[in-house]
This record gives sequence, structure tokens and C-alpha cells, in this order.
Amino acid sequence: MHSRGAGHAVWIAAVLIAVGLSACAAPEPPRESALVLERSRPAYAPATGVTKKPARPGQVIARNDRFLIYLPTAGDTFASIATQFLGSEDRAWMITDFNEMAEVKAGQPLVVPLQSINPTGVSPNGYQTIPILCYHRFGSDEGKMVLSPAAFAQQMEYLHRNGYRVLRLSDLYSFLGGARQLPARAVVLTIDDGYNSMYHQAYPVLKRYGFPATVFVYTDFIGARDSLTWDQMKEMVASGLIDVQAHSKTHTNLTLRQPGESDNKYRERLSTEAATPQDIIQRKLHVNVSSYAYPYGDANGIMLEQLTKSNYRMGLTVDPGGNAFFTPPLLLRRTMILGDQDLEAFKAQLQVFKTVDLH
Repeated sequence: MHSRGAGHAVWIAAVLIAVGLSACAAPEPPRESALVLERSRPAYAPATGVTKKPARPGQVIARNDRFLIYLPTAGDTFASIATQFLGSEDRAWMITDFNEMAEVKAGQPLVVPLQSINPTGVSPNGYQTIPILCYHRFGSDEGKMVLSPAAFAQQMEYLHRNGYRVLRLSDLYSFLGGARQLPARAVVLTIDDGYNSMYHQAYPVLKRYGFPATVFVYTDFIGARDSLTWDQMKEMVASGLIDVQAHSKTHTNLTLRQPGESDNKYRERLSTEAATPQDIIQRKLHVNVSSYAYPYGDANGIMLEQLTKSNYRMGLTVDPGGNAFFTPPLLLRRTMILGDQDLEAFKAQLQVFKTVDLH
């Protein structure tokens, strides 16, 4: 990766060459023959000729189908620039990651990538991985699966302050197989089982930071005393932050056969465990259910077949570690966040890059 400061100017110059210019970017445009495009021009292809005017803040200095170089003006932010050129402020990370800048500076050129530069996340020394964090219950009760509200808030604050970008689980699918670039410090949040402590303790924190999360529910549990209600789930889904997906019907270990169970009966049971929660959740919440968290994180070939028949796209285990672009979509890794872990242990779970030692 390039460095800030003088290295940034060198990087701008390299991109200028890539878009067809022969000199490095600066507020004063090149006076030799060059391809210069002002923002007011309707065409995306660089115009011919030489401009005699200095580039002004708020102008596009140059552009082709892969990049543009923009001279920010006072009041510009990464979000506003992303909205202007990429169609959504949610894509601001493409600009910040590429330029390695913490803030926009008026008059300092920025490169705006117009398409994915590295959709696989592969670099000479390793490859990107996306950690999926797995939570269960929140509260003051003892138990490894119970995380205190204060600890959860501390963890979310750490993600917020340290440049992690929390993605929707659905964003991960197009990264798998190398079809879409994701932020360099991307992370996904999931919460299993469907305890109502998620609504009372975790959801307010997620709203505070605007962090999306996926809740995996097993439908036989809904209606129990300490479970989420359908009304609570409808409210969270309506917020746009929370997605509800399948965690089976009964939460039994799907790799274990019942005593005397035949092959056909076993397949029928697994078919029910896959299809029933999908049908119920879609009917109750009007969401698309295409992800499945295996109870206890266990799956086998027969269960994978049943998910495929029910048109699930992603299956999630609890095998720890990050997910690279080549991770099988039906065997995604997830890292469990336990109640007895401190913040340092939490930080260690955020594996966003895997270094490859070729020596």
C-alpha cells in the first residue's frame, strides 16, 4: 500500500497516467498536450485539447471508466463525494481505502475509483478475510454465552473508533468468488437463537452506531418466555438495520441421527429443518431468507443438499476465523464472542487479512 504525504502525490500521479494524463495532478493543470475533463462536460470520455484555466476546487481534473481525480472544495466529505460520483454515501469507503486518508482536504486531489479495483482482496503478501462475529445472549446472567451490555457497547465503540466497517451479511455473498470488492476492514455481526435480550440490550447499541446485524432464529423457540416476538422482529426489520434469517426449526444437531432413523426419514427431517423456518420467517416478516446458521455449527453433506434444494445461498458454522473470497458459501466461518472475553481478546478475533509466508 502507498503511504500518505509525499507518497499520496506519487499515487495521484500514477493514476493520472492511468487515465491518460502525462503529468501529476495539481491545482495547476499540465500545459503540454493532455486529456482534461471538467465536471460540466456531459461525456465520460476525456476531452481533447488543453485547458488554459487552473483547476478549481469542486472540479473533476480527469476521468476514464476506472477512475476520476477530483479536487475537493470546502465542505466536501467522503460521503458527499461518494454520493456525487458513486451514487451512495455507503460507498465512501472506496475513496478512503484507496487514498488512505482520514479526512478530505480542500484543494488536495482525491482519486475516486469508479469500479472494484481488487474484488478478491488478494495482494502480494496475502489476502483479505471477512470476520463474522457470533453473539447469543446479553445480560448480567453468568454463562459463557451471555455477554454483558457494557461489554457489547465497548466492542461496538471499538469498531466505530478504529475504522471497521460493519456490513450486512448479504453484502458478503458477492465477495465470495471474487465478484465484489469489500472494505479493507470489513466485519459482519450475527446474533443466534432469538433471545429477547437482543432487542432490549443489543439493538439500541446497534442503532446508536448504525451497525447492521443478522439475527438467526429457530422457529420453534419463538413464543417462549424469553424469546423475541414477531412484533419486535418486525420493528427491527423495518429499521433497515436488522435482518432475520433461519437457524433451523428445532435447534437440534442436524448431523446426528435419531435412534432407528432410516436414511429416508433422516433426509425428510433435515428437509423440514431447512424449509420450515424459511417459509415461516418469509411469511411473517416479508423478508428473503437465504442464509442458514447451523445449530451448534455442525453440518454434513446431506444438510448441504437440503439447503441447496431450498435455495439457500449461505450457510454458517462456528468454526473461527475470517472468510476469504474462496471460502465455500455454505460453510462460512464464524467466531463466537463469549462472555468471559475481555476487549483484548475481542480485538484478536478481528482477522481482516491473512498473511502468506512464501519463504
